[in-house]
Order: sequence, then C-alpha cells, then structure tokens
Amino acid sequence: MNHEPSAPRSGPAPLDELPVTRPTGCPFDPPAELADLREEQPLRRMRYPDGHLGWLATGYSVARAIAADTRLSSRYELMHVPFQGIEGMDGVTLPPAPIGDLTGIDPPEHTRYRRLLMGKFTVRRMRELTTRAEEITAEHLDAMERRRARVDSVDLVEAYAHPVPALMICELLGVPYADRDSFQHHVRAAATSSDGSVEDQYAALAALQEFVRGLVVAKRAKPTDDLLSDLTATDLTDDELAGIGGFLLGAGLDTTSNMIGLGTFALLTNPEQAAALRADPGLADQAVEELMRYLTIAHTGIRAALEDVEVDGQLIKAGESVTIAIQAANRDPHRFPDPDTLDLHRKATGHLAFGHGIHQCLGQQLARVEMRAAFPALFTRFPTLRLAVPPEEVPLRTDITLHGVQRLPVTWDAR
Repeated sequence: MNHEPSAPRSGPAPLDELPVTRPTGCPFDPPAELADLREEQPLRRMRYPDGHLGWLATGYSVARAIAADTRLSSRYELMHVPFQGIEGMDGVTLPPAPIGDLTGIDPPEHTRYRRLLMGKFTVRRMRELTTRAEEITAEHLDAMERRRARVDSVDLVEAYAHPVPALMICELLGVPYADRDSFQHHVRAAATSSDGSVEDQYAALAALQEFVRGLVVAKRAKPTDDLLSDLTATDLTDDELAGIGGFLLGAGLDTTSNMIGLGTFALLTNPEQAAALRADPGLADQAVEELMRYLTIAHTGIRAALEDVEVDGQLIKAGESVTIAIQAANRDPHRFPDPDTLDLHRKATGHLAFGHGIHQCLGQQLARVEMRAAFPALFTRFPTLRLAVPPEEVPLRTDITLHGVQRLPVTWDAR
C-alpha cells in the first residue's frame, strides 16, 4: 500500500523529524521535545525521512487508542521508518515479517498464532517458573560473589542481566541442559554490542535459527514438558514452530536483559528507591511496573492506516504511518502524576511498556517473573551495591530498537 503523502491539514506545521536525542546527563529520560509536543498536540503531523507525511503520537490516551485500533496495521511492509540516517532504509519498503514473527502481522494470521500461544503464557503457568527463576538468580549471585573476591568490579550485564533471562528462555523452550552453554554462546554473540562485527552477529543469529530448528525436530520426535513440545501437538509446521521459537527468543531475551541492566542503573542512581526495595522485597511487583513505565526501553512503535481513521479529532488517512512515542506516553502527567520521578510506591498499572491491544507483549508474564526475582535478590544479597564508574561513563545502547546499557560495572563491599 503506497499512497502519495497527503497535504498537511489544519494545525501546527509538521515536524521535520522524530526527536531522538535524550537530555544530557539524563540517561533515563525521553527526548525533552516529546514532552513539549505532548502538551501542544498529542497527535501531530510529522515528515518521515523518505518524505512521507504521517503522524507522531505522544499523549497517553492517543497512543493507547492507536495501539488498540485494528484499522491501524502492524505489518512491516506498510510502514514508513521514522528514524533518520538508517543505512538502506531511506525510501525503502521494509520486507514482510518472517514466519513466526507476531509483531509484524495482522489478523487473521496473527489471531491464529496468538490463540495457539495464549494458553502457554498464562499467569498461572508463568508463576510455576518462579521457583526456577529464583534458583537461577541465586546461582548467578553466588558466581558474582566469587568473582568479586578476585576483582574490584563486575559487569552486571555479562554476569547477571544477560544470563538470567537466557536460562529462563531455555526453561521455556526446553533446551536440553547439555546444549545450554552452546546456546548461551550464540545468544551472547547475537546480542547487540559494541564488540565484534556485524558479520559475526549475523552468523550467530543464523546459528541460533538453526539451533531452534533442530530443537523443533527433536521435540517432535520426543516431546518433553515445555512450550515447544506443547506446540508440536498443534497444526503448526516445522517452519512455523522454528519461526515462533526464534521470535520468542528474540522478544523475550534482549528486552528483559536490558530491563535488568538499565533498571539496576536507575535504582543505583536513585538510592532512596533502591533502599525502599531492599527494605521491602514485597515491593517487587510495583517496582517492576514502575521501572517498566519509567524506562520504557522499547520506546517507539509504528502503525499504518488500512483505512481512514479519526483519532483525537484528527483524520489519519489510509496509507499514512503513525509513530507512537511510547516513552512520551508513559511520562504523560495526565495519566501518571509527577511522571519524571521514579517512585516504586507508584501504582503504574496501565503503562504501555508491554504495548496494548492485540499486539500486547505475549511473554509479559514471563518477563515479570524474571524481574520480580532478579531485582529484590540482587539488592538484598549486596546491600552496598554501587556503580564502579561515574554514571556518565556507563556506556548506553544507541541502536534504534531498545534503550539500555552495554555494560554496567558495579562493585560492593566484599564480605
């Protein structure tokens, strides 16, 4: 669906570009321009890098309405990319979603996949994984303590934030214990990082895809008690199962890893909040929701109108793309009072960090299980946990999809 950009309609002049620069010294805050735009006009015309004239949504209620409206498509090939300077994307149509990628498809295909998966991600089933999550976090905290006895500081991303969700994905997909070291090696190599080459990263991704495909074949031959084995009893093909397994791996690993890393960074730079969690581990549920809202690591979404849609008194015409500034919506003072303050006692339910509508994150309950185990255990085990470098020296992720930290050097008083 390629429409010519329509003429600007009434209201302020279209934005020239999507604001992406975060305030200096404020690694957790969205670009300051987004707050001004949200107050002026929460749904604003915006010029995309390829010349397309679409929209930018910054207000909570508008963002929520757009995410829930099935007349606004999630299909990649219909979208215009709002980010400047991405090599090969200016004026180029994105390819359709690969098999198994639920994020980039619409009903009825999306409905079929999601219906098959929904029963595997219930709150009850995810809670059954809580004990295992607690065991995995304890094992890695033990390893951190042993390492701290030999060195002055530990990279929390490498030692904790990354391996905990990786092993939980192993539990979910039923990766045999003998294969988990190899699996984690490929996962580490495929993760976005300043280390290594793009070619190495693509090679690791290909190795992971082959690994998942082999896992599907093994589960068909000999099912075990895990999600992939359950799905072999459905009408999904091997290609679909491998695609879904790869999608769950990508969607559930990098996001949670970044939340644990960036969330720890946020708590260490807000020591009164860390102290509150340490004093009351029962605060974990609220802490996770507030950290999700405050950080909004998956900060931007895109939709494309399948037909004319009116939102907030504005007419979005068929073919126009809408960029959703989720990070701005989650800082909307009309929904969350004093939104720029991290407050673990806040009831942040209703935030959009897991999305909204039919594309709301399928694995959100698993992510919650992991974070509810990881944060209290970390701050209880190491009460003197602190940054080993000045905050401004913590290297941040700068890729377009997720906000986070590349490394988080930490230390504590060894016992």
